[in-house]
Parts: sequence; C-alpha cells; structure tokens
Amino acid sequence: MTQTLSIRHRTSYRYDAPVPYALLQLRLKPKDTLGQTVQSWSLDIEGGQVEAEYVDHHCNLVTLVSFAPDVAEVTLTSEGVITLRETHGVLGPHQGFAPMWLFEGQTPLTKAGDVCRALTQAATGVVGSLEWLHRLSSVIRAAVAYETGKSEVHWSAEEAAKAGHGVCQDHTHIFIACCRLAHVPARYVSGYLLMDDRTEQDATHAWAEAFIEGLGWVGFDVSNGISPDKRYVRIASGLDYAEAAPVTGTRFGNAAEIMDVQLSVQQQ
Repeated sequence: MTQTLSIRHRTSYRYDAPVPYALLQLRLKPKDTLGQTVQSWSLDIEGGQVEAEYVDHHCNLVTLVSFAPDVAEVTLTSEGVITLRETHGVLGPHQGFAPMWLFEGQTPLTKAGDVCRALTQAATGVVGSLEWLHRLSSVIRAAVAYETGKSEVHWSAEEAAKAGHGVCQDHTHIFIACCRLAHVPARYVSGYLLMDDRTEQDATHAWAEAFIEGLGWVGFDVSNGISPDKRYVRIASGLDYAEAAPVTGTRFGNAAEIMDVQLSVQQQ
C-alpha cells in the first residue's frame, strides 16, 4: 500500500535594513528513493535568484540562491506531492561519492564524550546489528527526554546528552555519536513527517540512518522510537545537521534578522 502526501514549506527572512549581499544553500528538493516517489515539486523564490544547482557528495539536490541587491525580505516556498510506500526504514545500498569510512568519523556536533560512551555501552546485543541499533535508540530516548524550547540549536551530541533533554536534532546527533563510537557508519537525515494530530507544523523533522551489512542504510527516529515509515519524506542527509540542514548561508551587513516558518504536511 502507498500513501500520498502534500507538502508546503514556506520560510521568510525579514531584515530591519537592506542586505548588501547574501548567499543561501538550500536542500529543499526531495529525490526519488526506495519507497519514495516525487510526483511534483516546485521551489519559488521572492527577493532572490538561483545562481546554481548541483548534486553534492551525499547525493543531495542543492540550490544556491543569492539575494537581490539591497533586499529587505526574502521568501522561499517549497511545495509538492510525494508518494510513499512502506519499507520499514530500509533505504538500501550506499550511493554517492562519499566513502563509507567518512560516516565513522567524528564532527564537532557528533563528538562523543563520557555520557555518549555510557549510553553506547548500555545498549545490549551484537554491536551494529538491527536489534542493537533499536536498543541503542531506546536507551537514548529513555535517557534524553524530548522537550521543546529548552535546548540550543548549536548543542553537540555530548551537550544534549549531559542536559538530559532535547529535540529530534539532539536525539539524532546522540545516536550518530554513539554509532560512530562503536564503529558503525551513521548519518543525519532531514525531512518531513506527517503528524497524527495536526497539519500545520513548526519545523522540519530529523532522524538518523545507520549502515547494516546485508540491509544497507536503515533509518532510526529516536524521538518517536520507530524506524521511518510511509509518513516520512526524506530530503537530505549528511554527517550532521550542518550538512543536511534545509537552509544554510552567509550574508554581509549588520541587519537584524527575523525568520518565519510555515509548514503543512497532509494526506493528499
């Protein structure tokens, strides 16, 4: 059985003074993958223009957008229709230019310390097996409560683990840190999730993928305690949030920024 989702993701940036120059890196276009088919997708940009598009070493579709001269407001609207079928979180074989050993290395956001090491050791079973990864997810979920509004966006895995609370980004970084500590390749995934209780949402979702011999990449959503199903739309992946974030960029000038996000995910 399949499920078709309609998604509309609008992000606005407003400034209290004109911006001389800015360049955004967008990862807002999903791709066809195992269990995911893009029926239609569009990206509309107000106050800027597309400079280039390319596929990066993680196979993400990346769009570079520059601001119009001295603009004070930019709006990005990404929307489309995606059909999904159940794969129980299995994405399959590794693809792309990034070598597998790259996903075992630490980054500033996924560097493991004593708390992450203790969480890794608390997961029982054969390290790297499907069962062990599910147990690791359960251990992290029990130790780090899901709480919004109490974490910092730049927290590392160890900082979130020490705090004992966080959001999906924190759960994902902790899971990746523990996997890499155990020499299990792991990566960060950004995307959309169809919620059971509402259509309008505050932000995109995040989960992890670990590589298992014989299965390939398999997803683990620590925050919800499951592997991704046909409610999940995969957009981009990377070593951590910095490489898979929907929007990153740089700008010149001292103008103060206000960001507004409107996101709806619903059944078609």
